Amino acid sequence: MVATETISVAAASDVVAVRHAVRRRAIEIRLSLVDQTKIVTAASELARNMLVYAGGGKVTLEVLQEGIRQGLRALFVDVGPGIPDLDLALRDGFTTGNGMGLGLGGARRLVNEFDIESTPGVGTRVAITRWK
Repeated sequence: MVATETISVAAASDVVAVRHAVRRRAIEIRLSLVDQTKIVTAASELARNMLVYAGGGKVTLEVLQEGIRQGLRALFVDVGPGIPDLDLALRDGFTTGNGMGLGLGGARRLVNEFDIESTPGVGTRVAITRWK
């Protein structure tokens, strides 16, 4: 791990801050424009979900170095209500709000690594990684 940065998410403006920070870090490690767009989009969706469904949380960005390979990991942690059925929540078209239901599943498709843990009444932890 080369560098970390943590951003608190408590308002819509913080979702924008997450987007900017992810883009800045992606540019630093020279991800392609397509890969930058993918991880920024996934991070934006996860930060927005964290704000809407959990009332906020924290996002930690990590620039990773494995030999000559570099990547960017974003870890989203909240202490919200949790997700009672992860399989259902990851299914395209499922939504508990007014969206299109592409959030979690869409974010998963945009990154190289996607890990989610959620416990009802405790919170949710999502880690996404995009490798160069």
